Amino acid sequence: MATTQAAIPPGGTWFDTLKKSFVDVPIDTANDNAIPTSDFLDAAESLTTLFDLLGSIAFTPVKNDMLGNIQKVRSRLLASPSTSSTLQSLVLSELSTKKSHTATEGLLWLVRGLDFTATALRHNQSNPSAELSTSFRTAYGTTLKPHHSFMVKPIFSAAMSATPYKKDFYAKMGADEGKVRGEMGRWLDGLEEKLGVLREFMGRKEAKW
Repeated sequence: MATTQAAIPPGGTWFDTLKKSFVDVPIDTANDNAIPTSDFLDAAESLTTLFDLLGSIAFTPVKNDMLGNIQKVRSRLLASPSTSSTLQSLVLSELSTKKSHTATEGLLWLVRGLDFTATALRHNQSNPSAELSTSFRTAYGTTLKPHHSFMVKPIFSAAMSATPYKKDFYAKMGADEGKVRGEMGRWLDGLEEKLGVLREFMGRKEAKW
């Protein structure tokens, strides 16, 4: 799957370029809120093109980190599809082998990275006067920074300082800012719903290694 931003269609928005939106990733409430692995990974991979819109090579490590974690989870899905159809079953089946936790750890970091992105964009949606740099710094401090080593923190901090002006960012997402903001709100609702499910699951004893 392509991980570079596709052209936005006339009258459309960045959300029209996504192969899969988090809005369309289902949750099986009858099966302990199970989330389909392939759908979730496709939506997460689509999200990484957002970092291209931020327009700075400083965000390349952030994007590559997320893609690397997606690949760890996808590799487990491809290696053991019968026991990995949902994220929850993938984690439990991998940990039951007692041999590896690569995909589980990848999912944990992927959730953290997605939480960082969602928190930054939600902050910016909720605070009209805030610039993107403020929203991304605030989000980094509450999501990823507590888990990063002193060697990684400067890399991510540099990216936070390289964010474009808000007006330029929203213009890149689509010509109609009102439409962009409306679609972003729905997309964030979908993303945050899945993150809530996964944070609860990853916090369980059986999901730890």
